[in-house]
Amino acid sequence: MRGAVVSLLGACFGAVLTLFNVATSAQGEGIATDLTCEFEGGLSSSYSGGTFASRAPLPLRFGIGEIDLEKQSARLRVGGSDGPATTLRVIRALNANHFLEVVPEGFLVLTTVYDIDPAVGAYPAVHSRHLGVLGQPVFAQYPGFCKALPPAAR
Repeated sequence: MRGAVVSLLGACFGAVLTLFNVATSAQGEGIATDLTCEFEGGLSSSYSGGTFASRAPLPLRFGIGEIDLEKQSARLRVGGSDGPATTLRVIRALNANHFLEVVPEGFLVLTTVYDIDPAVGAYPAVHSRHLGVLGQPVFAQYPGFCKALPPAAR
């Protein structure tokens, strides 16, 4: 009798884990394969002479295309689709996907795109840059939105 109860509890626990996995695996994965992202505000900071200085950055607009969550890769498109596209690494998370660019000098650029907000019809997003200019730290963070690019616009 005790063995049957343990087996039944094990089966129930396995079923709950399976249902939890199915319920959570779709989150952060319902992203379009091509996005256009716009960041109007934010804060850009630099460090020089022992102090940090901040200012409002210029607006940003770029595309993230060929998003393949299974291969964890995507392509960054800046200034139209004619220029070369940089490969991005995709890091999947619950309710979000992170797109990571490591620039040749080793600096990092990260864009996190969250699940779509049906109220605004766009994906809330945050774009962060961690760079250095002439040996001094320069960093910026921009809140904004990404939208699915219609097939005709790709």
